[in-house]
Amino acid sequence: MKKQFIKVVLSCAVVAGSFTSCKNFSSSKNVSRATGWKINDKEGGFQYNSDFKEQETAPGLVFVEGGTFTKGKVQDDVMYDWNNTPSQQHVQSFYMDETEVTNVMYLEYLDYLKSVYPPDDPKYANIYIGALPDTLVWRNRLGFNETMTNNYLRHPAYAEYPVVGVNWVQAVQFSEWRTDRVNEAMLGREGYLDKNAKYEAMNGEISGTFSTETYLNSPESVYGGQIDSLQGKMKNDSVSVFAKRSSGVILPEYRLPTETEWEYAAQALIGTREYNNYRGRKKYPWEGDYTRNGQRVGRGDQLANFKQGKGDYGGIAGWSDDGADITAQVKSYKPNDFGLYDMAGNVAEWTADVYRPIVDDEVSDFNYYRGNVYMKTAIGKDGKVNVLRDSIMYDTLPNGKIVAVNLPGEIKMVPVGEEETYLRTNFSSSDNRGYRDGDPSSSRYFERFGGNDEEQDGETMYNSPKFNMEKDSLGNMIRGYDKSNNRTTLINDEVRVYKGGSWRDRAYWLDPAQRRYLPQYMATDYIGFRCAMSRVGSKSKSKNKTVRSKKVR
Repeated sequence: MKKQFIKVVLSCAVVAGSFTSCKNFSSSKNVSRATGWKINDKEGGFQYNSDFKEQETAPGLVFVEGGTFTKGKVQDDVMYDWNNTPSQQHVQSFYMDETEVTNVMYLEYLDYLKSVYPPDDPKYANIYIGALPDTLVWRNRLGFNETMTNNYLRHPAYAEYPVVGVNWVQAVQFSEWRTDRVNEAMLGREGYLDKNAKYEAMNGEISGTFSTETYLNSPESVYGGQIDSLQGKMKNDSVSVFAKRSSGVILPEYRLPTETEWEYAAQALIGTREYNNYRGRKKYPWEGDYTRNGQRVGRGDQLANFKQGKGDYGGIAGWSDDGADITAQVKSYKPNDFGLYDMAGNVAEWTADVYRPIVDDEVSDFNYYRGNVYMKTAIGKDGKVNVLRDSIMYDTLPNGKIVAVNLPGEIKMVPVGEEETYLRTNFSSSDNRGYRDGDPSSSRYFERFGGNDEEQDGETMYNSPKFNMEKDSLGNMIRGYDKSNNRTTLINDEVRVYKGGSWRDRAYWLDPAQRRYLPQYMATDYIGFRCAMSRVGSKSKSKNKTVRSKKVR
């Protein structure tokens, strides 16, 4: 009887083991659930990063879990701009810089450009010069600020202060440069590139540089076509291979945050969350309706760097209200509930959006953003991606500043055309900055009378000034001024939103929902920026996920 019982137990174990092995075979991460073929087989077949867990937090960034909130909800509107109509929006999870981009971070960018594209070389001169911040923004006709003009950007005393004098275009180009440098380091760390490859370009040992998009689309063109000698050797593999998006190593691009992302991150309503609701209201990034600390420790201290009143930028000597008269060193004040510093005060910050007085939430209430210009890689006659090896394209901004549109080794981009837009319902053109607001098909004020004279074009919604930049026979810039008396607004498709109060602003502007705008080519001594990065994958980080029961009770 005992032997029979043992046989039954053993037979059950064998059957259970066979079921388990079948289950393991069908659900193994290295076996395709579609075909049953092995994934990442050494003999060939489908290669994929089946060990990927979640997106790595890139240097300098903080995770911001997405959610729903009321955009444009201000407590005060003494300016009566009528541009803060509340609308319910949802934001996907993303990452944002813990602090504003600082002087030392921007100096690293300038140092790279100066090393790789020496300004004493005529063909590179405008690359470095075009990236330089405008230090003259500190000057005031009736104020002595030459110390900041000469020292603020480069002196070590201001190293960890937010960079200013940077226009929107320069901020975007810094973000693009940062993307390439971080991904270059990531590929070196994971063995796809030699760890010293990133320094060889700076030292002039190779004639090209690394571009993320070029690496993904035409890897053999990276580093001036010399990438074969700069590839690393993967673990347990004697053959050099290229990483792909499916490798899970290359991070999404650094970029400017959208206005909606910035406002959501600044409010940090997660700190007032109670179950599935927000408890109370927050006027500022911190809890409460006052700018002073109400806690026992530090009670009475200002919670941000802003202008207290007329002629009061930092309080009286010996007892400073906020510890700063101009900008302050980053992390001088407490972070908000997302762990972000200076989302109110210090400097206002550029966002990615083109400014319009009204947010069109009737069309989109998910990741709202106005400014989409869809581009694609240019394909040459040989069917290959067009890599701009040595050619550099420049753009002259309305104020005469020359900036590089591309750097050598980058891919040429062109607007999407009919092949991508034909019979689509979600977009019909490459440039969507004026969609449903100010373009001929939607503006109620637009009348077209014909003719080439701009004054004969009728009454447009956004009749902003136009500055004509011309060159004489010697190539010198002739700066033209718009002297028309018929201009009705400063708004156009090159005007960008900036958010947050600054050291020059009263407390009114510290409300995250307040919004202002400035032409994208202008810079000031009170506007800086920080970068953001989209999150790919889950809404929440793994450690924050709540286990949900499969059964509904």
